[in-house]
Amino acid sequence: MSAADIQLDINQEEPAWSQELPGAEGLIRTVLEKIMSDSPEGVVLNRFPHLELSVLLTNDENIRVLNRDYRGKDKPTNVLSFPALSDEELDAWFHAGQDLPDYPVSLGDIILALETVQNEAISSGKSLENHFCHLIVHGLLHLLGYDHMNDAEAEEMEGLEKAILGTLGIDDPYGEMST
Repeated sequence: MSAADIQLDINQEEPAWSQELPGAEGLIRTVLEKIMSDSPEGVVLNRFPHLELSVLLTNDENIRVLNRDYRGKDKPTNVLSFPALSDEELDAWFHAGQDLPDYPVSLGDIILALETVQNEAISSGKSLENHFCHLIVHGLLHLLGYDHMNDAEAEEMEGLEKAILGTLGIDDPYGEMST
């Protein structure tokens, strides 16, 4: 399997995404390809016969509602991830080496808010494309069970993000901010 074989469902809820980042689907597929070829999880992802991923490109108002309803934070955020796989499935398939299902498996949903993503890119001096790629990597790692609730988790997740982004020619997104 390659990234091209993943069923990618992109819902563009905010029309301005197509003007601001017309190559979003290509960027997502490029990120998927790098994860599948250059990360330990990619070795397992390549063995699945059918994978699905949903990406919602929305705006600050809509992501604010989701952030409030699912995380208790009544403010917009850059990216939200909703994993479809349970911790038990992730452990069984990615760590214990159990047989993979022959039915389609959804990785989950990644949701991005245009205004917040744009503002962050501008304020940090990054291109919208590079920041978008970083957030797709970040969201995908969440779908694969990574988190950043404590320093050790954050260090591990940020290390993977930097490594994957490095293969795309994208500089360390954390720079001096790294935990």
